[in-house]
Amino acid sequence: MEKRKAIAAQRTIDYKTGSYKRAGGVIDPLPDDAPWFVKDYYDYYKTPRGYHERSGNSNDGWNVIGCQSFLNQPLLCYANEITTPVLLIHGEKAHSRYFSEYAFEKMTGKKCDGKSMIDGNKEILIIPNAVHTDLYDDRAGVIPYDKIEAFFKENLK
Repeated sequence: MEKRKAIAAQRTIDYKTGSYKRAGGVIDPLPDDAPWFVKDYYDYYKTPRGYHERSGNSNDGWNVIGCQSFLNQPLLCYANEITTPVLLIHGEKAHSRYFSEYAFEKMTGKKCDGKSMIDGNKEILIIPNAVHTDLYDDRAGVIPYDKIEAFFKENLK
């Protein structure tokens, strides 16, 4: 509840000042003791690989109040309601991998064909040795384009 109160207070301040407080982008300069996933983000957002002048992660970050809707609607809690085919792709070494694994566990793995429920419409693909940002631009050559293409051809009829 404290986070909601803090965001509500910041929203009022933002309204009164006419500007949004920013949360800060990827840290720069990068400290030697930064966590490995911060180093991965730095390697992407603070280099020509992924830097953009309007990117929040490359510069001053997102609006502090921007996450308010996520506090009121925990999206992963509703993963069990998904009835359409799902392909989750995550790097084995991505710090955020648990999001996909949690959602996958919550999904029923069933879809309705209009008459009955059919098992097996969910799949999780963990890319060996890949980190979070490896799946942004494929510099590491690990994005499974063939798998994605097959998934779309099968399920977007």
